[in-house]
Formats: sequence, structure tokens, C-alpha cells
Amino acid sequence: GEICAFKIHGQEMPFEAVVLNKTSGEGRLRAKSPVDCELQKEYTFVIQAYDCGSGPGGTNWKKSHKAVVHIQVKDVNEFSPAFKESVYKATVTEGKIYDSILQVEAIDEDCSPQYSQICNYEIVTTDVPFAIDRNGNIRNTEKLNYDKQHQYEIKVTAFDCGQKHAMEDVLVRVNVKPVCKPGWQDWNKRIEYKPGSGSKPLFPSIHLETCDGPVSSIHTTIELQTNYIGKGCDRETYSEKSLQKLCGASSGAIDLLPSPSATSNWTAGLLVDNNDMIFKFDGKQGAKIPDGIVPKNLTDQFTITLWMKHGPSPGLRAEKETILCNSDKTEMNRHHYALYVHNCRLVFLLRKDFDQADTFRPAEFHWKLDQICDKEWHYYVVNVEFPVVTLYMDGTTYEPYLVTNDWPIHPSHIAMQLTVGACWQGGEVTKPRFAQYFHGSLASLTIRPGKIESQKVISCLQACKEGLDINSLESLGQGIKYHFNPSQSVLVMEGDDIENINQALRKVSYINSRQFPTAGVRRLKVSSKVQCFGEDVCINIPDIDAYVMVFQANEPKITISGMDHFARPAAQFESERGVILLPDIRIVSTVTKMEHPVDEDDRANKPVVLEEMLHNLDFCDVLVIGTELDPEHECLELDHVELQGKHLDATNSTAGYSVYGVDSMNNYEQVLRQIRYRNWDTSATFDRKFRVKCSELNGRYTSNEFDLEVSNHLVKSSFLE
Repeated sequence: GEICAFKIHGQEMPFEAVVLNKTSGEGRLRAKSPVDCELQKEYTFVIQAYDCGSGPGGTNWKKSHKAVVHIQVKDVNEFSPAFKESVYKATVTEGKIYDSILQVEAIDEDCSPQYSQICNYEIVTTDVPFAIDRNGNIRNTEKLNYDKQHQYEIKVTAFDCGQKHAMEDVLVRVNVKPVCKPGWQDWNKRIEYKPGSGSKPLFPSIHLETCDGPVSSIHTTIELQTNYIGKGCDRETYSEKSLQKLCGASSGAIDLLPSPSATSNWTAGLLVDNNDMIFKFDGKQGAKIPDGIVPKNLTDQFTITLWMKHGPSPGLRAEKETILCNSDKTEMNRHHYALYVHNCRLVFLLRKDFDQADTFRPAEFHWKLDQICDKEWHYYVVNVEFPVVTLYMDGTTYEPYLVTNDWPIHPSHIAMQLTVGACWQGGEVTKPRFAQYFHGSLASLTIRPGKIESQKVISCLQACKEGLDINSLESLGQGIKYHFNPSQSVLVMEGDDIENINQALRKVSYINSRQFPTAGVRRLKVSSKVQCFGEDVCINIPDIDAYVMVFQANEPKITISGMDHFARPAAQFESERGVILLPDIRIVSTVTKMEHPVDEDDRANKPVVLEEMLHNLDFCDVLVIGTELDPEHECLELDHVELQGKHLDATNSTAGYSVYGVDSMNNYEQVLRQIRYRNWDTSATFDRKFRVKCSELNGRYTSNEFDLEVSNHLVKSSFLE
């Protein structure tokens, strides 16, 4: 009647059943060894109860029916979530909001749904524009910007439903990719140019990004904007006289707008620009050219040259604006010849005298050009070969669009007045005055009677010394068409292969051939048009805006040296050849260069190196100090044969001797060493002082003042050779 045992049937179950009370049959089922839910979540087995049997040995016991036992192992939250990947990566395009950029996934090895399921994900990194949902989907909360940040690194953790979080956060890398924008890439906005560095590539690494657009051809325009440098670009700033000599122009050009000086004072009252060779006319000023400067008869062949910058005229009825006018000084108001602007047309008037012809002749020549009113500098040359008049503007020929005829002027004995910037009204008014004033800027206004100028000389006179250039034309690549404008400030390139265009643009350079260029900024603009295969809508290429920074050249220091005093017997001064004034004159130019010290702290003591340099001069004056030379008994002389084969000319006066023209220091030395001083007044002893001064670039760089003293009385031994 008692229960003696419980038996478990099944393969090695980790359980045992023990009897607690034989009489009542109560027993306990317990684990024999630790159970692990993760190894086995549940067990099912059969159990039977046994009585104590018969006899002392307990044999012949009876067993109960079989009962099925089902055990579920209860889970403990012992495991933390762990991510499937060690790093997650994704790439997004800037400017877009994504529903899901990527999904992270964590797992938990606990066995129960409560502890093995991931209930939540969280971004650990603060202040990032991302959010994550409970399924691990990461999205951006704002539009990303490639320029602001190329890449984000964020840490993420996971929680199981028992709120246990991952032992290690996972790294998520999000790369931001720029929206593909068609355009030129890998170029610098600022390009530095040092004087004397020749041809410098502007965009050595440039290439075009087309964003896989089906491009069939590219048309690119590179423009160098130099209109605010000098007269429209960097040119030699020599005087007009020196430039004409340098360009091989026929001699005899008369400068009507010279820099004010003792011999040419009629420009003294005019407004000058920051450069004293540019004159500004504000509609209130004119200049009278003194009689005798320009001959009355210009002949049937003559040339007028000028630089002009002019804008549209104010007011509805535009007045005539005089550049140059030759009119009656008194009594009458007849214009004999004139060059003026009227309603953005350039007009040249030439009235013949009756003694030359008595027939109806061409008298007014009109040109209509946009450039006359574009507020930019242009070079104009009027070549007169009567009855034909030709205009050259910036080296290009233009025929007049209108020629009107007139009768010749009746002869009279009224004197004529030549003026610049306005026309002199001598008659038909109570008091003679200026009229028809010019508004704009003029420079280098010359007139050359008796000769007209060749196209070659005209091109040289207006040539720019800076411009665009192509390095190694022969390697430009197949299928590239290119074209320069005359001044090489605009270059147009066309091609159908992107790589060829890239290569061609890398070869485009800036060059400035001046030894002392005008320092400052030159703006650059590159505009491109693209055609695509069979598509109406094609990609748009933004313009490039860049600039060339031209550095200041090292300033040269011009030094004149030589014997600075001597005495000679009077007989030598009286002789036919006189005395050579500057037998050993030397002209040397040096520039100061800083040596760069190795030690940064040693900047204050860095050595200064003087380096000799060669450059041209454009005039040297030998001036008389004190009373001017008395032509009755003294003079300075130079055999003009000494000037032959050189770009030099000379003028002589009682105030001194002036040698001018663009030439080497060596040629100037050779000429100055031949200037002789003669004095044939034997009765008196004399001391004469002279001063020598030289210039480069019309006085931009000047030498020291070298003083020389000569005498005809041998007083001190120090004067003797």
C-alpha cells in the first residue's frame, strides 16, 4: 500500500524523481544537474510510480500507468545583444532625404522571446542629423551637404526586450557624395605671375565633368580682361616719339599731347590721369597748339594717330566733340580740317583751298563703329592720301560708310588756330572762344605731315605686351580648332572630344613680355557651350571667374658714373672738334634682391644682394647748369652718324643736348661719349657745369643726377690728367 519509487523513462534526462512520503505517495521531481535554456528549452518524458512489491527483497513490485511530464526551462537574461557586422557602410547623395539609408541588425542568444528579441536601437553619437527606428533602419533628418561634411561616423547600440543593451556599440560610416554638377574642376582662382617668367599655364590640371552627359562637341572661350590696365592692356609706356622710333615709323611725327615741359607747355592746363601721358577732357577744356609746331600745309599725304576712350554722349541732341581742329583764329568760323566724334560716329573733315582745286571734292569722311562709344581704349590711325582716307582701329582697316563732298574754301589771309579737345570759334561770336568740347580721354595724339604709315608700323604701335598664349601648339591634339583675336586677349577653342579639350585648355597660358610690367590683377573668364547627341536639353557649364596677379618687378637703380671734373687748355675748346665732354661715362643698372635665409629667425639679418641687370633707356639729357649756352661763342655738338643703326634720335638747344629713343644702355654710352663741347671765346676763362640724367619708361625709373664741371684754366694739379 506504499509508494517506494518513481522512475523516469527517456534518454539521460537531467532530472530525477524522489519519494517524499511513501504513504501519501507524494514525490518531487528535481534537476540532477544544471539545465540551460539555450541548450534545450523544454523536456518531455514519461514517469511511472512503483509500489514496494512483495517480500523482503521487494520483488514483484507493481507499477502505475505512465504519466507524461512536460518541462519548460525558464530563461534568464544572461546574454547581451550583439551586431551581425563589425562596421556598417553606406553612401548617400547630398541634398536628399532618405526613408532608409541602411539597416543595422543585432541578435541575442537568450532563448526566450522576451530576452532574445531586439526591442529597440539607439544612436549613441550626439548632434548628428540621423535617426534610427526599432527595426534598425537609419535615415537622415536633414539634407546633407558635401561641402560641409564628406563623411559621418556614428555609433549605434541595441536593446533586447529585457532592456539589456549591447556590450559594444557598432560603427556606422555614411559617406556623402556630391551631386554631380557639370563644370570645370581642379582649377585655381588666383594665378600668380612673376615678371620675366615667360609663358605661364593658367589651368595646368583642369578637366571637364559632364556627369555622363552625351556630349558631342564643346565650344570654350577664354577671355583675358585687361581693359582697366593702362590703355586697354599692358603696353610699353614710352613716349609716343620713342615708340614711333622703336616701331620703325617714318620720322617727323609731331606730338600734339606731350607731357608738359618748358618746350611744350600747352598741355599744362589739362587734366591728366594717374599716368601723365593720358589726358582727360571733361567738356570744359581745350588746348591751343602754338604756331609753328605743325606746318600750315600738311600736303595730300599725312597721318593722324591717337588713343581714345569715349562713351555715349549725354543729352538727346549730341554736340560735335572735337579731338583735333584747325579753324580761323579771328573774323570767320571756317574749319579747315578737323577730327571729331558726333553721335558715336568718327568724322574727319578736310576742306581744300581754292588755289589747290576749284571743284566739288570729298570733304567729310564718316565711320560708324561701336567701339567709339564703348568706354574702352582703342587706337585710331587716320591715313590721308587725298582723296582717299582710311581709318585703322586697333590695327584693322575700316573704309568710311559715308563721304560727303563740298566746295573748296575761298582764299583769305586769316591766320589759323590748331586746337585739341575743343574747336576755336574765331568768328560769328562777340568774343572768340572754344566750342564743341570733347568728353573722354586722349593720349599719344600725333600728326605726321607728308607721310602715311604702313600697316606693320600701326600694328607695332598699338601692340599689347601681354596676352593669352598656347604652349606647344604642335601637341594641341587632333580635332581642336582655335582662334585668337588680334590682341590675343580672347581665345576660342572647339572640339568634339572632352579629353582633347581638357589637354588643350591645360596648355593655355598668360604671357607678359615687358621687363617691367604693370603690376596688378588681370581678370580671366572662361565660358563654355556644350552640344549633346540628339538632345534638346543639354548640360550647362558654369563660367570660370579667375584672375592673374602680376607681381611688381624689382625696381632698377640706374647709376651714371665717370670723370666728374676736368680742365683743358683753351686751344682745345676752340678747336674745330672741341672737347669730348663724357669720354668715360658709364651707365649701370642694378636690382636689389633678398637672399632667403635658412634660419627663419634670421630674417632681420638677411643679406642683400645687388645684381646687375640689362634693360633699355628711353632718354638721356645733358643739361647746362647755370646760364644757357651762348650760341655766339659756344655749343654742344654730336655727329649724327653716331646715331645711325640705333633706335636713337637727338635734339640740341642752348639748354643742353637730349638723346632719346628706346635703346640699350651700351648704345646710349657710345653716343654720349661722342658729345663735344666747343667754346671759341678765347678772351675769358670759364667754368661750365653740366648735368646728365637718364630715364627708362618715360621717367618711371630715373638715374642719379651726374654733375660734371669743365674749365679752361689749369689751376689745381687735381684737374690735370
